[in-house]
Amino acid sequence: MHKWLSVVGIGEDGLLGLSPVARSVVEQAQVLVGGDRHLAMLREADSREKLVWSSPITTTVEEITRRRGQAICVLASGDPMCFGIGVTLCRRIPISEMTIIPAASAFSLACSRLGWSGTEVETVSLVSRPPSLLQTMIYPRARLLILSEGRLTPDIIAQMLVQRGFGRSQMTVLERMGGPNERIIQGFASSWQADVADLNTIAVECIADTPIVPLPRIPGLPDSAYHHDGQLTKHEVRAMTLAALVPTPFALLWDVGAGCGSIGIEWMRSHPLCRAIAIEQNPSRLRYIADNAAALGTPNLHIVEGKAPIALSGLESPNAIFIGGGATAEGLFETCWQALQEGGRLVANAVTIESEQKLLQWRDLVGGTLTRIAIQRAEPVGTFLGWRALAPVTQWVAVKL
Repeated sequence: MHKWLSVVGIGEDGLLGLSPVARSVVEQAQVLVGGDRHLAMLREADSREKLVWSSPITTTVEEITRRRGQAICVLASGDPMCFGIGVTLCRRIPISEMTIIPAASAFSLACSRLGWSGTEVETVSLVSRPPSLLQTMIYPRARLLILSEGRLTPDIIAQMLVQRGFGRSQMTVLERMGGPNERIIQGFASSWQADVADLNTIAVECIADTPIVPLPRIPGLPDSAYHHDGQLTKHEVRAMTLAALVPTPFALLWDVGAGCGSIGIEWMRSHPLCRAIAIEQNPSRLRYIADNAAALGTPNLHIVEGKAPIALSGLESPNAIFIGGGATAEGLFETCWQALQEGGRLVANAVTIESEQKLLQWRDLVGGTLTRIAIQRAEPVGTFLGWRALAPVTQWVAVKL
């Protein structure tokens, strides 16, 4: 199949800003696809067929794929492969059938306006995505570049920064970059008030109001970071558990008996491409999981209500499984082990004798290692300090070969 689909990045300067190659691709197309803003950049006399993006956008994507073989050109903002439509189209259409010509991305334009190094910034798109994704990126001296959902996004971000104790952060909103109506607005999060255009990019230089200890992305967040009812893997054990699970980009975790969701949340915090499913049957704990996931920057944590192993039916096969509760449930191990992908890891923690016996049985079946984790914390004993032991945890780790 020849290259029938072109995706051309276009800036605020319209057709005049296109390279000769990009302009030639646009001129040779039989069908043009884009938003109202992009299609309005064409000549008024242009009588070729035009498709405006639908809502949901998948309807138009289906229409494009249905026309396979026609000369179709998609007009996109900036770099189509940077949080853009090019990524979506590449999931449906082989790159061998496409020509992609990018323009400068909003991020590169913003860096050029601010004098920031593109390799030293955190980037995220909030277009059709929850703002709570920013939570993991807010730390002292961080520089954030954010593709905005619309004119209200800067207000939402300013409020989030103030709530996190970063009201002194410098905010810059860059509108319509690269065109004649470009405008730059600056201010502080604590006093942010500005009427901005729908098309904008937000830059944030994070400055804490007072010296703080930021939440790390490595496993072992302080227990105080979570809302819970006591069903929480303590932070020392949590750090060891995540190390045993070995989170890697694109890997999927099942957190079985998720409690307040801490294992799945910290799995996803380790890398933005890590995915997790939290399975929990207790209604109040399900609310804790949702609240904690939003507060700690992992709003895409998939939450499944139900009791394992029944609730595991039909879920995507995981690369890793953590069993933090319900180890004595009939058929749980068999279901998990069968669902686990080859090379995957199963980690289970036990605090009761009955659960520990189950781990011994599982080890006899498939092998693995057993570790006893004993934590003691220094606490006041009158006017002195003494060691207070937490309940010991038996941890079983097995790799499916």
